[in-house]
Amino acid sequence: MSTPDTCPAANVPAPGRSAGPVGGGAPKGPQADPAAARAAMVARLQEEGALRPGSVRDALLRLPREVLMPQAYVRRTAPGEEPPRWDLLDRSAPQDRPELLEVLYGGASVLVQHDGERLLGRARGTRSGASITSMSTVMGLTASLLEELDLRPGQRVLDVGTGAGVTAAVACQVCGDQAVATLDRDCQLAEAAGARLADLGFRPEVMCGSGEQGVPGREFDRIFVSYTVECVPTALVDQLATGGRLLAHVSSRSPSWPGLAVVERTADGQIEAELRAVEFAHRAGHGMERIWLSKDFRQRIATEPGTWTQLSMPAPPADEDRGLWLAADHLLGGLVRDFGAEHLSIGAPGCGSWLRVEAVEHCRWNVTTHGPRNIWKEIQDLADRWRAAGSPSRYHLVFGPDGGQRAVSAGGRLSWHLPTPRPLDEGAST
Repeated sequence: MSTPDTCPAANVPAPGRSAGPVGGGAPKGPQADPAAARAAMVARLQEEGALRPGSVRDALLRLPREVLMPQAYVRRTAPGEEPPRWDLLDRSAPQDRPELLEVLYGGASVLVQHDGERLLGRARGTRSGASITSMSTVMGLTASLLEELDLRPGQRVLDVGTGAGVTAAVACQVCGDQAVATLDRDCQLAEAAGARLADLGFRPEVMCGSGEQGVPGREFDRIFVSYTVECVPTALVDQLATGGRLLAHVSSRSPSWPGLAVVERTADGQIEAELRAVEFAHRAGHGMERIWLSKDFRQRIATEPGTWTQLSMPAPPADEDRGLWLAADHLLGGLVRDFGAEHLSIGAPGCGSWLRVEAVEHCRWNVTTHGPRNIWKEIQDLADRWRAAGSPSRYHLVFGPDGGQRAVSAGGRLSWHLPTPRPLDEGAST
């Protein structure tokens, strides 16, 4: 890897990634007025650049999230504390309303289902053990994707991964509810979303089934997949109408460096697609394997001396070099970054290798590695290839006749194959 002409700032970790992004902050102080809370949320999303004036913004201003999510969980135990404990807040309980509104309009993910339970008819109160099995995605991420989807009146929309029904509700407002179909693998979620959308006056087609299969025999102008996949489901591509657009987050087993697949069918029926490097993504789909850094592994990376340490003049890649990190996710494989660490910290859970990079002086970094993989050299070599390819942040996504998919830079100097499409049930998130 060549030494840069100028010395960049030391790499500063970002606060989170695709496993379940969190964003924004809860409004300060209790919000007793849902309309005021809604307006504050929309104003904040505009200020952050996730929303612009137009139909999506107008729909969110009119959408009472407390009708779609009249109940939500808040965790009452610290991360890692066992057993975990959550309280289910309920809009019908006056004492819960201020905190519930902060949860719904604060910008972070909203926890909506515990241990696969039925949502309708639940009693408020405490749950212990098990886990949260569905959450409504961070509103900033959802808003930016809805803007990217470019919804218009009369479009036929397929919302894959109904969850709490937020995406479906916005689509109903913009496109008309008779043009919207929404699908979830969890019949409990689909049932509740259908009932609550009806409470809002919307009656889209709500279905329970495999998101990977979509709705065979139908065509849609817009398809929105609200969970992360390893490759774009080919059945959904086949259901894309002329002039249509499909959005889906794509990543490997690592949650660290996701991409957004934007697939379009041109006027002559051809498929054009690209894979964009992004900072955040939806949660992984149901059944998609993930690799993680355990608490003990993260502690080892932070404190142990490693196998060797060297003083490096070449800087580590910046967080903003997302096109490089997206390529690393697929070409290097098995790497997970600890975004909560003080320094650049990356581990390979499969073999126990790790990397720690610490800024020590002007244009100097201590690079410490451990294990059979030399992760620093792998990243340096890939960075050279990425720069030689023009430092792309977007890659062409090519669909083969056999359903295979390949990401390739302009000019073809950097490319990789995505996993072969396979049956996979979706996870609901929005």
